[in-house]
Formats: sequence, C-alpha cells, structure tokens
Amino acid sequence: MPCWRRCLLLLAIAVASAAPALAETTAQSMLETMDMLAHAIATPTVQGKDQVPALANYLAGKLQAGGFAKSDVEVIPVGHTAALVARYRGNGKGGKPILLSAHMDVVAATNRAAWAPRDPFKLTRDGAYLYGRGVADMKTQLVVLVETMLRLKREGFVPDRDLILVFSGDEETEMASTAALAKRYHDAAFALNGDAGGGIFDADLKPVLFEVEAAEKTYADFELTVTSPGGHSSEPTPDNAIYRLGDALHRIASYPFPVRYNAITLGAMRAFGARGHAALAQAMQRFAAHPGDAKAAAVISADPAYVGQLRTTCVATMLQAGDAPNALPKHATANVNCRIFPGVSVAAVEATLNRVIADPHVKVSVRPPPPVAAPASEMRPDVTDAVAAAIHARFPGLELVPEMDAGASDCIYFRNAGVPCYGVDPAFAKPNDSFMHGINERLLATEIPASLSFWHDLLVRLATPGATMRLSATRTGRVSISM
Repeated sequence: MPCWRRCLLLLAIAVASAAPALAETTAQSMLETMDMLAHAIATPTVQGKDQVPALANYLAGKLQAGGFAKSDVEVIPVGHTAALVARYRGNGKGGKPILLSAHMDVVAATNRAAWAPRDPFKLTRDGAYLYGRGVADMKTQLVVLVETMLRLKREGFVPDRDLILVFSGDEETEMASTAALAKRYHDAAFALNGDAGGGIFDADLKPVLFEVEAAEKTYADFELTVTSPGGHSSEPTPDNAIYRLGDALHRIASYPFPVRYNAITLGAMRAFGARGHAALAQAMQRFAAHPGDAKAAAVISADPAYVGQLRTTCVATMLQAGDAPNALPKHATANVNCRIFPGVSVAAVEATLNRVIADPHVKVSVRPPPPVAAPASEMRPDVTDAVAAAIHARFPGLELVPEMDAGASDCIYFRNAGVPCYGVDPAFAKPNDSFMHGINERLLATEIPASLSFWHDLLVRLATPGATMRLSATRTGRVSISM
C-alpha cells in the first residue's frame, strides 16, 4: 500500500475515533476515494489537453462497476470536453430530483518548476496537507460525490427522489457543458454544488463558520474600442486613440456603482460583523442593521475583499494599442471586467458605462460568450436544516452564513434555468490557504473523511423524509441559517 494511502487510512480511523459522528466513514470508502483522487489528479483535465472525456469515462466505469445501470450513466460529448451524468433512482415518492453539481476540469499549472519538488499532476502528502492541481478546486469533492453514490448503493439505500450527478467539463472556461446540463435538467427541485461555499478555520484550525453560497454575481467582459487617423509621431494631434481610451478608463475607475444588497449579503455582513471590533466589522454591523448607512458603505467599499458584496464592480484588465513606437495609434482597445450584482442586467451596466465615459468615439460592446445572469436562490429551510445538521455532526452549534460569490460557478446556469442552487463544499480551510488556481494547490487531509461523512449524511436527510430518525441522535433537530 503506498504511503499516502496508508497515512490517509490511519487518518480516517483517527478522525472517526475522535469524532464518533464521523464513524461511518469506512476504510473502504477512504481507500476508494483516494484511489480515484490520485487518478483524477494524474489526469490533466486542463484546457487544450482534451482529457476531460478520459476522466468522465473513468468515473462512469466506477459507477457502473458499483451497481449503476449502464443506461443510468452517460458521458455527453461537448466539443473537446464532456459532461458526465449519473442517475441514482429513487422510489418516486419524493417529487423532483436533486442535482449534485461538480466540474471535472482544472486550470493549467503553467509554472510547473515553481511546484518543485512536487508534480502538480501527482497527488502527494506533506504534513497535514494533500497537494496537487485540483485537490481543492475541485477534484476532491468530485470523487467524494462519486464515492458517496457507491456507498449508498452498497448500503441498499432507496431515496424517495432521484439523485443526479451532473458533472461539467469546462467550468473554468466556456461553461458550454454546464449550459447543456442546466437546459436538460431545468425541472429539478434544486441543485447542490460542491464547488462553492465551505467552512472557515481560524489560524489555530478552530472552526469559525460555514458558508452556504446562494447567489453569485454575473460575469461580463466589455470591450472598449477607440480608432483615430494615426500618422507620424512627430506630428501629434488631439485625436489620439490611446488618450481617449485612457480618459474613458479613468472615468470608469472613478465611478462607484450604486450600493445594493439582498437578504444573503445582509446576513453575511451581520455574521462577519459580529466577529470583530475593527472599523470594518463595525461598519458591517451598522450596514446590516441600516442598509442606507452611507458612511458604513464607504468603509466596507474601501476593502477590496468586500466591495463586491455591496455593488457592481468594473475594472480594466487588459490593454492593446498602437502599431509602432514612432506612429500615432490608429486603434486602442481595453477589456473591462464587470461583476454584476444579482438583479442588475448586463444591458443596464453597458448603458451606465456609456453614460460614465460620455465620449461617442469610445465604442462599448459586450465580449462573447454572452453573459449569464441569475437571481439569488431563496434559502430553503429543508436544505439549510439538512446542511446545518450535517455540519453540526462535526462541529456542534457552528453558525451557518449565507454567501454571495463574487466569482463564477456552475450554479449560475442552474439558477438561470430556474433551479435553486446552493454551494455546500464541506471542506474547511484557513482563509487564503488553498492556493486555488495557484502554485502548490493544497487541501487539509482531514477534509477527505469529513467530506465523505458530510455528503452521506446530507443526501440521506434530503432524499428520504424521516431520515433523521435513522441517524445518530446527535444529528437530529431543526436548525436554521443566520440571515
């Protein structure tokens, strides 16, 4: 048995001994999960390698070998990538199915030398951490979901509604496979996404809170284009494409979009504000109590980590201009990336940019692919109760907090299709400790058995009414999420 497998098996036993509520994380589940995770990380599902179909077929084979009918497992080609769908059939008593969302692709590891002595596409263990591209984003939760399905099959579990794995293959790029999955399963009850939300540890690895992602901002890229006659640089004219573009970008940089809020952002600020005494925390508390507090909004907006929780943001990210060092520019373009608050349309932001720029010579256009907007998902009590109970099995009484993601996940396509979607990644980490998309991406090894326990508990609760009666008494009772 390889060292890392032996170490993880011992870890699972230790975790189960320390926390009896996790005892159902079996040795078999741990070994199967680690084998799949090692294979998944060794498969470079980055853009341009065309390896997502290979991983999809590997996971499909695992599901079929574990008891899924061949007709219930499908690998769907989507261009150079693929989606994977697997249906765990219920008895039909519980209504619409639950979708379980994850993505198989990862971002590139371009600076492989910086990972040395580690190989980004080899699962390794170093101290308390597992390393490898995708170990945090998000191949661990991907294979944990597969293993949870296999375990439920072994146990003979029959849910009252279908559970459907919907794994996309290009979440990090075009999201074409996500769009196809959302279109196909637009009538689901709701979706659970293992790629959003999650738990926060403090510096001493003590749990602080658990976030449930229920909204995300619309991602949109706008192109600003300016043209001018050009000419020799020794004969400058006022009509200079670079200067016009620079003026336009300065106006955008100086413009604060209006303050906005919803139940999710107010709930998050209330929770984070209660955990500190600094000016930022105090401003969050004031804003949560009185969203019209302009002074509190100004303090929050001054922090780059939280400005996006209050408003739409637009920022210049790329520039291209000129033809030669000694020639006046005939063209200048810039990319302006906007993260748009839920409820605000892309067209409204485009109109605002034109109004702020106030120069007809600057053309503003939306860059493809077309942005996808979606409303926030209302916090369903059945989902939040089940998530809280599963988290409390590990950390009794830990506060759950709603989250609006400033980034992008597969959830936005499901929400756009009318399916409520909730990010419930069960892994805990210290802030900025996972290095997602970066060098030496890592995950605390403790989060493997914890994730296996979480997903099993959560799905049994949600897919079978009365399931709490069959779970440990420490896991029962109605709970609520902070709003």
